[in-house]
Amino acid sequence: MENSSSNSAFSNFINNKILPPVMKFVNTKPVKALQDGMVYALPFIIIGSVFLILSNIPIPAVAAVLKASGWSAFFNQAYTATFAIMSVWAAVGIAYVYVRNEGYEALPAGLTSLATFLLLQTLSIASPLAGAMGKAGTGITNAAGNVVMSGTAVSSNIDKLPKALQGFLTTPVSGVINLTWLGGQGMVAAIIIGILVGWAYSAMIRAGWKITLPEQVPASVAGQFTAMIPAGVIITVSMFIYAAIDFFGKTDLLQLIYKLLQTPLQGLSDSLGGALVIAFLVPFFWFFGVHGGLIMGAITSGLLIPNTADNAALYKAGKLTVANGAHIVTNEFYNNFINLTGSGITIGLVIFTVFAAHSVQMKTIGKIELVPALFNINEPFLFGLPLVMNPFLAIPFFLTPVLVALSTYLVIYFGIVPPLNGVAAPWTTPAIISGFLIGGWKMCIWQTITLVMSTAIYFPFAKKYDKILKGQEDAKAAAEAAAGNAATEKA
Repeated sequence: MENSSSNSAFSNFINNKILPPVMKFVNTKPVKALQDGMVYALPFIIIGSVFLILSNIPIPAVAAVLKASGWSAFFNQAYTATFAIMSVWAAVGIAYVYVRNEGYEALPAGLTSLATFLLLQTLSIASPLAGAMGKAGTGITNAAGNVVMSGTAVSSNIDKLPKALQGFLTTPVSGVINLTWLGGQGMVAAIIIGILVGWAYSAMIRAGWKITLPEQVPASVAGQFTAMIPAGVIITVSMFIYAAIDFFGKTDLLQLIYKLLQTPLQGLSDSLGGALVIAFLVPFFWFFGVHGGLIMGAITSGLLIPNTADNAALYKAGKLTVANGAHIVTNEFYNNFINLTGSGITIGLVIFTVFAAHSVQMKTIGKIELVPALFNINEPFLFGLPLVMNPFLAIPFFLTPVLVALSTYLVIYFGIVPPLNGVAAPWTTPAIISGFLIGGWKMCIWQTITLVMSTAIYFPFAKKYDKILKGQEDAKAAAEAAAGNAATEKA
């Protein structure tokens, strides 16, 4: 009785003190815009992942044929135009959703956000020769990717030219968009810009800062004039911000955000502590009936998706190692390990209910959950078994994702399996298949091992809970039988 009272007090504390501010934060306009706006990037990330695989087939003979035929370059072009510019989709999508949720025409806001995102970055790239020169330079490669002139040779030949020509050849190329900032490195800036543009645009429309045309003017034309003042104000203010940062800091806003904000946050999310906190909080929120996957996904996606993009770039360059800066914790680490077979990694519980359970309740729910679990969906368990507010299964529900996150982090860190390659397998991709897609055969084997871990952790707790349910069912059946016998005798 005392233990029950203690549990009730703890549940009340969580439900009354912890969850309300968390849910208030998650349901704020910026977080909702971030959560729903990032969805617009997912199709391009997934499609781009397919072309990333095709341009980097892990079979040397096939890869050589594709490279020699030129198809690798075509696949890479498709990857660059989709996955590699994910920050563009984020900037447009977040501002679009913010303004749409406010009840205004949203597309002009999305386009304004894109213009602002481009305006606030330096439209230039380093000269290709600058990176090719010197002992540490990449040298010059041919169409097949083979080095035809070393970095040292490039430098020695450039040094023979007149100084004016040397300066011209190594000067940054201006008037071009730098793809670096359209990918993962520009993601946090894209999120900030998308939210601020959505907020400012909505506020100005709400305040009446718009050109209103007569009713006779077609709505399609009038709508663009409505957007003109908010878009003009946002772009003008952004131009002054760009000018100030360039004048005083000799940099731009995207580089500033990347250096001061994104790099430290990515480092935090990519740490062992970060992985363990994420792995714990997903089932923690679910235990109290709140969608832990959505909450943590909304909070972490802005950092983990750039980690994925960085790994994809390293994989494309053939340099995917932790030593070269590959991230361990990516969006696929979150989707395909922390949430493998559903929040709490409940495949072990599925196996028990299907093959070892004796109670009718567990056997029935197990049959219902079997197919969804293959696609990483476990709501039938969460609410039907249930796992929500169930103290008998709380320990394995919390423990399994934490142990899987810990062990997966360590096997990647110590080089037992390679880092995740940046391929964005959809979160519904079945286990083992997703492992192969995101990390090759070694990750496929490791993912299989994590399924065994889940089974081993859940089994003893599920067995005890099943015994309790079976006892309750037997007692109920006995009571009903006794009541039936008593009614027969009375008759």
